[in-house]
Amino acid sequence: MAGNILIIIKRENINANIILSAKYNYNHLEVEVMLSIKKGMVVLVVLAVLFSMSGTGFAQDVSLEFQQWWGVELPEGELRDIVDGYTEETGIEIELLSNPYADTKDQISAGAATGTMADVVGLDGSWVYDFAVQGSIANLSKLMEADGYDDSQLSDQIRVNGSTYMIPVANFAYPMFVNMDLLKEAGVTELPKTRSEFIEAAEAVTENTDAYGWIIPLSTSTPSGIQNNFMGWLWASGGSMLENGRPNLVGNEKLIKTVEFQKTLFDKELVSPGVYAMTESDMVEEFANGRVAFMIDSLAHLTTLRRGDTDLNMAMMKVPTMDNYNGKSGIGVANWGIGVASNTEYKAESMDFIEYLMSPEVNARIAVAANAFPGNVNAEPEYEGADPLFLDAFEIYKDSYAINEFTGLPTSEQLMRVFAENLQLYLEGDYDSADEMLAVIEDEWEKAFE
Repeated sequence: MAGNILIIIKRENINANIILSAKYNYNHLEVEVMLSIKKGMVVLVVLAVLFSMSGTGFAQDVSLEFQQWWGVELPEGELRDIVDGYTEETGIEIELLSNPYADTKDQISAGAATGTMADVVGLDGSWVYDFAVQGSIANLSKLMEADGYDDSQLSDQIRVNGSTYMIPVANFAYPMFVNMDLLKEAGVTELPKTRSEFIEAAEAVTENTDAYGWIIPLSTSTPSGIQNNFMGWLWASGGSMLENGRPNLVGNEKLIKTVEFQKTLFDKELVSPGVYAMTESDMVEEFANGRVAFMIDSLAHLTTLRRGDTDLNMAMMKVPTMDNYNGKSGIGVANWGIGVASNTEYKAESMDFIEYLMSPEVNARIAVAANAFPGNVNAEPEYEGADPLFLDAFEIYKDSYAINEFTGLPTSEQLMRVFAENLQLYLEGDYDSADEMLAVIEDEWEKAFE
């Protein structure tokens, strides 16, 4: 229990009762207690109140480190202002460690290896299994139970072996971003709806402008491009890489056609150069500088793309589907997740900070600022004044089903890495067929499920 106590003593006259008023701030709600007592009991009761409160209070002069990538993607100063609200309520200082996504992952991994992880950490769902099995992040189910936290208000929880290790604070869709000025310059008048139409549009851009049609980050050091950018094409056509929770790659016709489609884009030289070493942040920079027409990306980067002097004329669209596909489209989703380090001495305080971020009012504020959907089901974000592109993406999201098959898989980042390594070999002609490549990948993936 974290809180501040205000005690007021009123004496009407020398022989009258004394009124003791105690205000206590607990779990962000102010509780006021009024007691009427005899003069001789004042000291005893005040001491009892102070003792009972301090016995369950947090340690004094607590400072929590919060390592994440959110601060660089939110409007400048927004995250600082949000966490300062928690400090005002509790007196607990929050030290923000904000860096780009890829750098944050590297720093958290290094902290996990050395037992020096920040108290509270931003998490991607694909990291959770590894950190939980390593014992690097704390069991949030136990912390929520100890604090009496009602987890029914959470939109989702990422579990390992039945216990929660990550809570999604904000949820992001991955639609396709379009540079409309490049399409206009290339003579493309309609947004592509199918893969064939997409190839035609990408060809027009590449041939008639100084930009490329398509970009996909395939870095093996940070292989999230497989999850966020490659599989987005598969999911858009109702495909899946799993069957009954296990790898289903070999003979998977929709996946085979998705792999072959990407090779067509590379063979026609419609893809931005250097993508084998490119991370997600590199991709966003290329798009922001007008060097590519189409990219699949998180709505979290909409704020980034609006910053500075950029005057990008952008649009949002669904990821094009396989020709003649008429079913419902899946749309990739990712989270700003949060967890607690196992090595922190302030687990209760860290959990209380998470509860603050997940409170309906604060969580709604985060969702609006991040162009995201809230992690608390009771949050009511005010999207009316939101960026029109976000509202367009929201309509796409509502017309699709949310999917991310990597979340919670064992060693999911390594699964992506294996896929990226072999996809690069296939794109370079080192495999005779897509199915041959997928057979090698499936053999490697199966080892993680043994």
